Amino acid sequence: MKALSRVAILAPLALLALRAAAADWQLVWSDEFDRDGLPDPAKWSYEEGFVRNQELQYYTTNRIENARVENGHLVIEARKERFPNPRYQANAPERRWQQRREFADHTSASVTTRGRASWTYGRIEVRAQMPSGRGTWPAIWTLGTNIAQVGWPACGEIDILEYVGHAPGVVHANVHTRGHNHARGNGRGSQLRLPNAEKTFHVYALEWTPQKLDFFVDDTRYFTLANDGTGVDSWPFGAPQYLILNLAIGGAWGGQQGVDDTIFPQRLTIDYVRVYQRPSEAPPQT
Repeated sequence: MKALSRVAILAPLALLALRAAAADWQLVWSDEFDRDGLPDPAKWSYEEGFVRNQELQYYTTNRIENARVENGHLVIEARKERFPNPRYQANAPERRWQQRREFADHTSASVTTRGRASWTYGRIEVRAQMPSGRGTWPAIWTLGTNIAQVGWPACGEIDILEYVGHAPGVVHANVHTRGHNHARGNGRGSQLRLPNAEKTFHVYALEWTPQKLDFFVDDTRYFTLANDGTGVDSWPFGAPQYLILNLAIGGAWGGQQGVDDTIFPQRLTIDYVRVYQRPSEAPPQT
């Protein structure tokens, strides 16, 4: 009976401890997507054009067909359509692939908080539903605000969520730095089976402290990257990062098995974005 009594006492105490830990997080930034139309320009900017990874989509700006708020959700929509590339140059060298394409056959959007908001440490959570189909490659991720000064991957990249349509039902977390990245073949990350990712909403979250990065789907933590203390080549995450939400088509990973052009349009649908911080850890933010 004494043992039972001890368990009965400890269980509520443990629950109270968990609630106290959760209470340490204070909401510092959010978008609940409760205003229809284009994404709020006070909170979101755009990437534009052919940006990275030899992807097929042209990222448009302020185009409601590709990024809009409706019915309480942010919808990022990839479409199969011919779209002129204003940066096209017929004589561009091979390495300038962004200029060599006269037209895009797909459009989409990549919305970011760059120039609007950035954070050092905290909990970033995004409730979202994935698109489906071969060739889709949605992502929820961050980059260091110093990317223009130090470049990628020295700025640090935190992939809170990546999902590739040719491997449905699996979500990925990845971290890239100058010393550890996919280009060097030593990137760090993990994956989790999530068979209904395309059918329903889940909360994809990062908890970022000076000591580690923890990655969650709903209440399941499935990857932790510890700060190994060796310096910025391994851990550049003591500096601000901004958030990116995008739906890519094709590219180095998303296009490994080609693109099924019968699936479009496809949508990455986001219910909310919320950023929390602990006052004891958070430095002044931009």
